[in-house]
Amino acid sequence: MRDKLIVVTGGAGFIGSHIAWELVKDNEVIVIDNLYTGKEENIPPGAKLVRADIRDYESIAELISQADYVFHEAAQVSVVESVRDPVFTEEVNVIGTLNILKALLEGHGKLVFASSAAVYGDNPNLPLKESERPKPLSPYGVTKATAEEYLRVFNELYGVPTVALRYFNVFGPRQSANQYAGVISIFINRALKNEPLVIFGDGKQTRDFIYVKDVVRANILAAESRRSNGKVFNVATGRGTSILELATKIIEITGANTSILFDKPRPGDIRHSLADIGEIRKLGFEPEWSLEEGLKKTVEWYAKDRRQRE
Repeated sequence: MRDKLIVVTGGAGFIGSHIAWELVKDNEVIVIDNLYTGKEENIPPGAKLVRADIRDYESIAELISQADYVFHEAAQVSVVESVRDPVFTEEVNVIGTLNILKALLEGHGKLVFASSAAVYGDNPNLPLKESERPKPLSPYGVTKATAEEYLRVFNELYGVPTVALRYFNVFGPRQSANQYAGVISIFINRALKNEPLVIFGDGKQTRDFIYVKDVVRANILAAESRRSNGKVFNVATGRGTSILELATKIIEITGANTSILFDKPRPGDIRHSLADIGEIRKLGFEPEWSLEEGLKKTVEWYAKDRRQRE
């Protein structure tokens, strides 16, 4: 991708900033972010920040209509927050997406939408294929499934090029380490402080972890492929890792003087999650980063970040 006008919503956040850093090398990149959770320091040099809220159509419409590609990462991503305030989650994740789709009716760009494996709910038919019927367990999952349907309708009814990417467990540098973030960022930050790693349940539950740089590649492939238009793809590795194995690897990589503690299972937690990535492989995608390689890079970043803050 070269010499394009790229808009990244949520480009000051975790995945959005990684997309912006990759694309700013050869393109004009505009980040739309209200900095509700994103950080200005995440934005790469050379990219322009427009501080705006995707719920405010007038503040984003002109930029969206001019873009060649819109990578839509802005969202309310906390499942816990969605349970506490489903209306706010709906406004950001559904109305915000509709605003972007509406603006694209006036332009020519393609929308690459960050969806989530949360649309599947606790589905035992592993590995999960995109053809499985969505059955989300949270308002967050409902909003992602709803936004996917709007993408499909805008593609079929109005001809807007769209593609939805169902992210599984993404990890990497710049991921928030708060209690609602991914388990990897929480484990690494605790290990670096030699604090116990707490596993809820027996640790045998599994997840499909994917390093953020592979997610960036998936976004670019999906954007550039015409065969992706109007479709949905899993973005994952197709490999499951138990939480106990993950915790053990992180202790090993960090060299932490700590232990693993087990707590009671959390209500609503999914036991196993694993993706079938056959469809996105047809676009030429293959995960390049092993879990261990990704963890090492992520640990390096968190350790450096911690030293800078001390």
